[in-house]
Amino acid sequence: MTRRQPSVRSAAFWLFVAPFLIGLLIFNYIPIGWSAYLSFFDAQGTVTPDTFVGLSNYADMLTGPFAQSLLTFSVFALFIVPLTFALALGLAVAVNRIRFARTFFRSVFFLPTACSYVVAAMVWKLSLFSGVRFGLANTVLDWFGQDPVAWLSNPDPPWYWVVLVTARLWLQVGFYMILFIAGLQRIPDSLYEAAFVDGAKPGWQVFRHITFPQLRPTSIAVLLLSLIAAYQAFDEFYNLLGTARGYPDFGRPPLVYLYYLALGQTQDYGHGSAGALILALLIALVTLAQGRLLGFGRQEA
Repeated sequence: MTRRQPSVRSAAFWLFVAPFLIGLLIFNYIPIGWSAYLSFFDAQGTVTPDTFVGLSNYADMLTGPFAQSLLTFSVFALFIVPLTFALALGLAVAVNRIRFARTFFRSVFFLPTACSYVVAAMVWKLSLFSGVRFGLANTVLDWFGQDPVAWLSNPDPPWYWVVLVTARLWLQVGFYMILFIAGLQRIPDSLYEAAFVDGAKPGWQVFRHITFPQLRPTSIAVLLLSLIAAYQAFDEFYNLLGTARGYPDFGRPPLVYLYYLALGQTQDYGHGSAGALILALLIALVTLAQGRLLGFGRQEA
């Protein structure tokens, strides 16, 4: 019985794990490997190419509109990540301090996270920033005697970024707020009591020297997750700026560009696969660099 026990445990282990491993293999690892294979071939309209082009697809993607899209969304990440971080942290501190209806306010701010990005994009497009003559935003501008704005159709000035950024903030701030609240609740009360005994003043002084340093692991996680999400933007951008005539050249995220390249009329899987791998590599490099600067995984002294 003793000798058979390890084999029984091993069989039980593989019985439970095998379906998940098979699923990962079929739906993740094989497609990733095949995408890497296609990126070295002229695979227009076929997933079984025979014309090897080497690094030509990568060179084309790095010198074409896709490179401009990556640059644009690098700038977008520089704005959206700090905004998300600051708003989520501010809401978390405010909600964590209130003494009444705390659960209610948590739910109110977290609720947009459960909303579909497509639905949120439609609400923003059809009610808040609808056209030139309609929409809540233009109605408010009219109250103050200002001319209406074509929020989504005019790239100069680029007012469409106001729509895109506000939609994304509304959708994701609540999730990161919950992460910060969890971090705040893990800070020992004894630290605050010791600070008050030493004469620390409640407010900014305590937040700067106790609360914020104690939130360092949570802060790193929020920054990394929000950065990755910025480069993976698709749904709200596609539904906000996309029309029956297609998607405009301005405000085009990398994933939207790859979508039209690989799944549009050209069906260029070679260039699309190369662009997808470039995007994945960029996200990995930026994430590793950010984690290195912030000391992700570093042991506390």
